[in-house]
Amino acid sequence: MLLAIAVLAPLAGALLAGLARPTLGRAPAVGLSVASLVIAAIAAIGTVYRHLVLGAADHLVVLGQWISVGTFAPQWALRMDTLSLVMVGMVCVVSALIHVYSIGYMAEDRTEPRFFVYISLFTFAMLMLATANNLLQLFFGWEGVGLMSYLLIGYWYDRASANEAAIKAFIVNRVGDLFFAVGIALTWYEFGSVNFDTIFAGVAKVAPHAYHLFGTDMPVLEVISILLFIGAMGKSAQLFLHTWLPDAMEGPTPISALIHAATMVTAGVFMTARMSPVIDAAPVALALITVIGGFTAFFAATIGCVQNDIKRIIAYSTCSQLGYMFLAVGVGAAPIGIFHLINHAFFKALLFLGAGSVIHALADEQDVRKMGGLWRKLPVTYVTMWAGSLALVAIPPFSGYFSKDAILSAAFAAHSHTAVFGWLCGTLGAGLTAFYTVRLMLLTFHGKPRASSETLAHAHESPLVMLLPLVVLAIGALTTGFLLGPTFIGAHFANFWGSSIALPHGGAVMAARNTIPAWAEKMPLLLAIAGIGIAYWFYELAPALPARLAEAWPGLHAFLLNKWYFDELYDAIFVRPALRIARAIWRIGDEEMIDGVPEGLARLTGDASGVASRLQSGSIAVYGFVMLVGLMVLVTVFLVAR
Repeated sequence: MLLAIAVLAPLAGALLAGLARPTLGRAPAVGLSVASLVIAAIAAIGTVYRHLVLGAADHLVVLGQWISVGTFAPQWALRMDTLSLVMVGMVCVVSALIHVYSIGYMAEDRTEPRFFVYISLFTFAMLMLATANNLLQLFFGWEGVGLMSYLLIGYWYDRASANEAAIKAFIVNRVGDLFFAVGIALTWYEFGSVNFDTIFAGVAKVAPHAYHLFGTDMPVLEVISILLFIGAMGKSAQLFLHTWLPDAMEGPTPISALIHAATMVTAGVFMTARMSPVIDAAPVALALITVIGGFTAFFAATIGCVQNDIKRIIAYSTCSQLGYMFLAVGVGAAPIGIFHLINHAFFKALLFLGAGSVIHALADEQDVRKMGGLWRKLPVTYVTMWAGSLALVAIPPFSGYFSKDAILSAAFAAHSHTAVFGWLCGTLGAGLTAFYTVRLMLLTFHGKPRASSETLAHAHESPLVMLLPLVVLAIGALTTGFLLGPTFIGAHFANFWGSSIALPHGGAVMAARNTIPAWAEKMPLLLAIAGIGIAYWFYELAPALPARLAEAWPGLHAFLLNKWYFDELYDAIFVRPALRIARAIWRIGDEEMIDGVPEGLARLTGDASGVASRLQSGSIAVYGFVMLVGLMVLVTVFLVAR
């Protein structure tokens, strides 16, 4: 019952808020939405406590029949196991805090109730995904978060940039979703079901099957796993399908927090963990996940080092941190990946909401080059953002240290070439993460104020309704690592996760991570400390040095500032050719054929009628002359014919 309340309360809140706005006004509509999420969070905490602390058994909450076509009859059901409940607890708590924060942040928005309806539906879609008992219901939630992200990224639809960002996010995700849908279809074809338990039980039977593709035999499980992972690459913004994520910052800051911390981008990581019994039987897919995850962690961190928009810097940190989570899945340490997902939810929501507090104080200014010296004016925001930053940098005792370093230890312990590559990329990424995170904090809160005097005069700390969620999230960023670590990834982690996550080779990598050399274990922390020192040197001790380095290395600086030119590359390879083809089809197919043929016939008919109308002069003499000529022609033809 509590799980059903947690999942369905956001939907009820969205519907009630939408209905209340025309009759009761904006305040009751907003209140209903926020209250529904608070209820969902309380119910989720109760469910997690009952199941994970008191030890209630896994079971299924059946809501009803969904589709019934022959033997294909998936149900609406809520799966209650460790993986689902951990996700439900995180989503509900973080979303409730973001709802509360949004009361203050969106107070001046003229369509505030619409925003709260959208974020409540966004939360509901993610909860349906997390509690799905079959791939079809998971796909419903998957597409639901995609739709709501489109609506929320483009929330301020009177801005061209917001519309473009929303369309970009929607299209890039459709690319990944196409592969994901094909993967689901092949899963149903091979296993005869979309229910998780049936699929997982049939892995050994399907494993010998293969498709003959491109002149070679490809195992069925490899094909399905790779297709599912490509879908996850789109949702979780991994390398090649990552380009939508930074532009998603066009939406209101609370929705940036919700997308990056608790909903859309975590969907791909969750799905790969849920499908781990299938993916772990596909070594090529695991290697691909490891390489993409590891390189994304490094690649996104390099870009974050030179960005100047406060929200984009944090957005690239999300892209990078998701790479670490996929690295964990790829090397066979999915429990650590989910552990990092939970920690990340708290400190990433904190960083985005803290950035929103700064933006709110500076009249919507987002360029860190126009900030500085704000710590005295925003003391609570300053302290809480440092808590989130240290968690992101993975400095003990903050939460990120306990999960990110565990991921890198597992990657080193796996010993495969791809795992070592992932460890190297992730370790370098740890140093870069420390650099750009501390750079953000120093440029925003330290040094001389660079904002205009008018802006600084009006700068102020956020109201209590915005600060309270920051404080709660800061406590989470500090404590979740050492509080949850022993349970999530400690000695008895297998008992905790049960059958909700598969562990290849009996969890050998999870055990081996504690036996790696000390230098390999400490290297990420040492590079993080070095990154902090370099950032302090660059932006406190020698603030002119970054500009001189950019002038000395203009090509490298432009390469990173332009995000490795992925947008330009995709524009040249996909967008412009597609536009040329579309224009050609429009001109030939639409203008010349579809419009041209009817219009040509119409013009011919008009011309003919014009000529005929000129013959109708109304003169009897002319008509008599024409009749005489016609008679002469007729007689001549008759005589010649004889």
